[in-house]
Amino acid sequence: MRIATFNLESFGEDPFDADALMPRIARLRPVLDRLDADILCLQEVNAQHRKGKDRREFDALATLLHDTRYEAFHRTTSGGDDPAERHNLAVLSRFPIIACRDILNDYVDAPRWMRRHAEPPDKAAPAVTFDRPILSVTVSLPEGRPLHLFCVHLRAPLAAPVPGQKLSANVWKSVPGWAEGYFAAAMKRTGQALELREAVDGVFDTEPDALVAAMGDFNAVDVEPALRIILADPDDTGNPELAGRRLFPVEAAIAEDRRFTVSHHGHHHMLDHILVSTALSARLKSVQILNRDLADEVDDSKTQAALGSFHAPLVADFAEQTGQR
Repeated sequence: MRIATFNLESFGEDPFDADALMPRIARLRPVLDRLDADILCLQEVNAQHRKGKDRREFDALATLLHDTRYEAFHRTTSGGDDPAERHNLAVLSRFPIIACRDILNDYVDAPRWMRRHAEPPDKAAPAVTFDRPILSVTVSLPEGRPLHLFCVHLRAPLAAPVPGQKLSANVWKSVPGWAEGYFAAAMKRTGQALELREAVDGVFDTEPDALVAAMGDFNAVDVEPALRIILADPDDTGNPELAGRRLFPVEAAIAEDRRFTVSHHGHHHMLDHILVSTALSARLKSVQILNRDLADEVDDSKTQAALGSFHAPLVADFAEQTGQR
């Protein structure tokens, strides 16, 4: 069983134009083929309006998947009948999907923060809302057991807007204003990490030896608070009796110098992860990051490389039953 995660880098413009998509598809489809995944989690999947229809559809995604092994897979996306215009989540599975739902403030209320530098000043503390839901999916494996998947795209470390504190889209008026926006972004990321941890623990409450995989673009490396909250390492909890609830990053099996999914101004970062439960970790056979030809998201942003993705996909191979090849 091969499971993979891939951030498609804001795939699909609105309105839908199949011809305009072809240069991007020429870059992305071979990557999907190389993954050869049984279960694929995608991030940054955009939805398009159809003429005469009220709701958006995933026409760009359908075009990308056409004539690939994934075209016939079971498919679910975030947003239900009302997907967002940009940056939706999608799960494609060779195995039946028996349950799916969005998780958005089901376990964690949005924190509130009175912004000191807002102009005009806040009259009440506004909610620091999460950018998008977590997509929770249950897959029925051939052996009869469920696999509990969480497709994730946490907030990027980019300062959130603060009223009156920006001179233009990318230029801040003051350092304190920028810092407050950056703090709000961190709250979004760690708050949703807490919600994911609560959801994972909910699975363990009813199924202590559950097969769990939380995967996607976490916008965080493993030493950052968001990842530490989700992993729940016994070194952090201080309680060995809670070790059964921890998650393991599968990329730990890869040599450190090859362990990255994003390059930023020449610096490598592991921002995309597959985090698995103890029971699923015991079945791990191999891990691969397709980063050999990964372009730099800053240095190559104005080149043809932007037609692909500046995220490298991560794929892990598991035995379908403990002890099987």
